[in-house]
Amino acid sequence: MATDSSSTPSNDKPRRARRTRMTGAERRQQLLEIGRTLFAAKGFEGTSVEEIAAKAGVSKPVVYEHFGGKEGLYAVVVDREMRRLLDMVTSSLTAGHPRELCEQAAFALLDYIEEYTDGFRILVRDSPIPQSTGSFASLISDIATQVEDILGREFKSRGFDPKLAPLYAQALVGMVALTGQWWLDVRRPKKAEVAAHLVNLAWHGLDGIEAKPHLIGRRKA
Repeated sequence: MATDSSSTPSNDKPRRARRTRMTGAERRQQLLEIGRTLFAAKGFEGTSVEEIAAKAGVSKPVVYEHFGGKEGLYAVVVDREMRRLLDMVTSSLTAGHPRELCEQAAFALLDYIEEYTDGFRILVRDSPIPQSTGSFASLISDIATQVEDILGREFKSRGFDPKLAPLYAQALVGMVALTGQWWLDVRRPKKAEVAAHLVNLAWHGLDGIEAKPHLIGRRKA
């Protein structure tokens, strides 16, 4: 007797797709990414644990389990962004000529602003948490320390007092950082032109400033 192939046995019913459960590490990363986006858009005070949890599709206790609360999540986000920016700046300082080193430092900060805009928006906000892992001011100080060693060697070779290197390092890095905060929103002129003008002022000073500054390094954009 022929079997009716059109009939479907009860045990062959289509199975409902199972929802993949995240590992602890995956959930933590998801919460960090969601928190980073919300902190950049709304700030610390404007972001709630409820909103973070809702966007992650979890309950509030999950956020507390991973970070102890909003403050803990914010601190980790800030720490990660600070380390990212510091690594980008310090790894960029490879040239031998001091002027090109200034160019590289300027490009590194502007690159970070362009590629990690949300992270930079978080860093330039005043941290509302006293025990936070750092602030933009302390980050700039860390970067200036890296530049300080380079300037110190250059000062010594030119017969200048190397003890003044920290002062000049803070001035140079601070100038680039504050200009970066302004460029964050306007994005004009183009990145390479901003870098050229920053180095123009740092290298020549107001007295010898060039009308049309140019870059001497290999990077032009």
